[in-house]
Amino acid sequence: MHRALITGGTAGIGAAFARAFAGRGTALVLVARNPERLDETAAQFRREYGVEVETLVADLSDREAQQRVADRLESSTDPVDVFVNNAGFSVKSSLLEEDLSQHDLGFEVMIRAVLKLGGAAGRAMRERGRGWIINVGSVSALVTQNNYSAIKAWVGNYSESLGVQLAGTGVQVTALMPGWVRTEFHSRAGIKGSSIPGVLWLDADRLVEDCLRDVARGKPVSIPSKRWKLIAAVLRMTPRGLVAWLSALLSHRRKREK
Repeated sequence: MHRALITGGTAGIGAAFARAFAGRGTALVLVARNPERLDETAAQFRREYGVEVETLVADLSDREAQQRVADRLESSTDPVDVFVNNAGFSVKSSLLEEDLSQHDLGFEVMIRAVLKLGGAAGRAMRERGRGWIINVGSVSALVTQNNYSAIKAWVGNYSESLGVQLAGTGVQVTALMPGWVRTEFHSRAGIKGSSIPGVLWLDADRLVEDCLRDVARGKPVSIPSKRWKLIAAVLRMTPRGLVAWLSALLSHRRKREK
């Protein structure tokens, strides 16, 4: 793979994907909102890995910005071989909130942008007969805590559906469904995570390596680590009433942490 475009590529799982590809000599296109951090990250990767790094400032809650990234994905100049649909954040608002602004933001960044950019990447890669699309979901899609869980359930279903539509074209689509990962994600969301057992936390770089192995093997879903594979399997087999009880328990513990 020669060029990877990563949304949210300056922090967390996105930055881990960037490190993994840069370490393989793959050129990068990093997409993020903060221009200063984007420039700093690009300079670091150029210096440490000697790879070409292109930057694209884009707030994916803005539809014009979504279009700019989609245009880059469909460009025949320096084509993108790998697309990592990673940008996201925690949606903390209650489903009973009258103010839907946080939910609307989540829909734009983690549903519409994922759909828009995945389609652009899929069309371009299908035409060339090769490519990887990685959509970053979450094991939280298997519980029923909040709108973040619902959004990530959509991402997982969308990713597998996109894979079905691209079957036989040479384009591999994989949904990455991690558990809890040690990144900035939780601190940004105001989640301390002190009640989460240490054994359940994942390292972002190890998670990405596991994911890339699954993509190379043609797997439509990647759940890194044996422990989270087991947890996901149990959740899928658990009666929905019990899943609802567990979700309520997790939500209660999270509220106590704040």
